[in-house]
Amino acid sequence: MAEGGEFLETFDAGERAELEPLRFAAVVGRFYEDLAARLTAGAMAGFELAGVQAGQVEHHSVPGAYELPFAAKVLAGSGNVAGVACLGVVIRGETAHFDYVCAEAARGIQDVQLTTGVPCAFGVITCDTMDQALARAGGDKRDQGRNAALTVARMALLKRRAA
Repeated sequence: MAEGGEFLETFDAGERAELEPLRFAAVVGRFYEDLAARLTAGAMAGFELAGVQAGQVEHHSVPGAYELPFAAKVLAGSGNVAGVACLGVVIRGETAHFDYVCAEAARGIQDVQLTTGVPCAFGVITCDTMDQALARAGGDKRDQGRNAALTVARMALLKRRAA
């Protein structure tokens, strides 16, 4: 990672051309609406950097991060997308709820990609404070939405080339 958390995944002209016709999905947990919007904008910027135009990306929202694995499974199972960027935010509170939601979202998203063979990126910010979430949703630390889109695009290329 570069200074300031810049993600260095890049795509050459050939890779961008290979990705251009593919369809992807971005699904976001909207529990924190303002952060969901920032993550979605970041994902769209990431897909564009990879050569995927806005019209090739389906957008879906779910209530929160816990619901992301089910949405990813439905989208991956549709046969219509080459990858799913799963986006959301979970901020630690006073109870163990944070631990359950984070663990199940991560496990579920991983299970979906391993069982369906469709890449699913874990673009869920798991942090202690709203300031930390803002810094990771296009703020001064990193853009988790952009990183998730770049990651899922890279993994879709790997899958195509291995087939």
